[in-house]
Amino acid sequence: MAEPLRVALAGLGTVGGGVIKLLDANAALIERRAGRPIEVVAVSARDRHRDRGVDLARFDWVDDATTLAARDDVDVVVELIGGADGPALTLARRTLEAKKAFVTANKAMIAHHGLELANQASAAGVALKYEAAVAGGIPVIKGLREGAAANEIAQVYGILNGTCNYILSTMESEGRDFADVLADAQALGYAEADPSFDIDGIDAAHKLSILASLAFGARLDFEGAAITGIRHVIAADIAEAAALGFRVRLIGLADANPAGLFQRVHPCLVPLAHPLAHVSGSLNAVVAEGNFVGRLFFQGRGAGEGPTASAVVADLIDIARGEYGPAFAMPVDSLASLPRAPGGDRRGRAYLRFTVADRPGVLAEITAAMRDAGVSIESLIQRGAMPDGSVILVMVTHEGPEKSVTHALDKLEGSQSLTGRPLWMHILDI
Repeated sequence: MAEPLRVALAGLGTVGGGVIKLLDANAALIERRAGRPIEVVAVSARDRHRDRGVDLARFDWVDDATTLAARDDVDVVVELIGGADGPALTLARRTLEAKKAFVTANKAMIAHHGLELANQASAAGVALKYEAAVAGGIPVIKGLREGAAANEIAQVYGILNGTCNYILSTMESEGRDFADVLADAQALGYAEADPSFDIDGIDAAHKLSILASLAFGARLDFEGAAITGIRHVIAADIAEAAALGFRVRLIGLADANPAGLFQRVHPCLVPLAHPLAHVSGSLNAVVAEGNFVGRLFFQGRGAGEGPTASAVVADLIDIARGEYGPAFAMPVDSLASLPRAPGGDRRGRAYLRFTVADRPGVLAEITAAMRDAGVSIESLIQRGAMPDGSVILVMVTHEGPEKSVTHALDKLEGSQSLTGRPLWMHILDI
């Protein structure tokens, strides 16, 4: 019988416990697919005494996770601690220095330090795997890195955060406001006590930067992503979008064009005819457009014990088979250093929502600002007074350069006619 692949597991939260359960439940099948057994030999977490629903007595317990890399009885380390830096990064560096394979679900660490770690893995001749870092159990990393490897990818985009998608689709189905649904999401465990990384789009941008690197053969550039979250979307926006034939989704979109690499996370109006409009609840979905394969659509559960554990164990099976390959589909030295493409010259339609004082002249002021900035208005809707006496004004623009909309909103900055911050949502037209 072939020697087992010996695994050290750092982090025993929901996903860590799920990895152990999956390895136990499907042990015989995994051994047949991997060509040898995969066995956990050591574990580490902050709380030794917490009940995780699995038998941990059979494993060596290590209090300091960063020491797992030094063990002679470990072939691969799985990191499920989280955080871009700190113990997770220390463990990654030490594991690769020890010439051992490393598997992680840590999208923040890969987004910020992925190139450094990929170089280190290449120099050591070992695997760096991170399928679970993007879209949970959806095999989108493998799909882009291997399945679509022969294609030139024009763009990659999708719904990359399950918490935001749950909030938006619940607002849509129940007509409730953002703060209300967020509180429910926190009670159900879909959102953290501090949900900022999710609702402000940072989590989605981490994932988008990884997808962009794989799709376009570009160096990671998380800092180059323009990020807007969903905390300013209100129930009225969801209702207006529905009346116009759209659904609101937080979309991460990236493309490589002659101006460079463009990356943006932003709430968008998605036409009902587009498959992303029908991705609801906590599901994730990713679309990639290849020049020979055409449109690829990946959909599934983007987080949680089962899906994320499934992606981690899939990486372990690859390592057990000896299937490594470059972490970003090509050697780091071959990745292009693309400039950051500005968004201003991009053309598209926009949804603009203003909360305004209910008095004469307000509409004229706003439309004049649009006219002077060169923004052509396709439709305009004004709704009745809200409880505070203000009025909602919604515009949809004709296609035009985004810098014109920016200019119009700048002209209205500080206007006494506005009682709240305007909301700009792009209309997805792909």
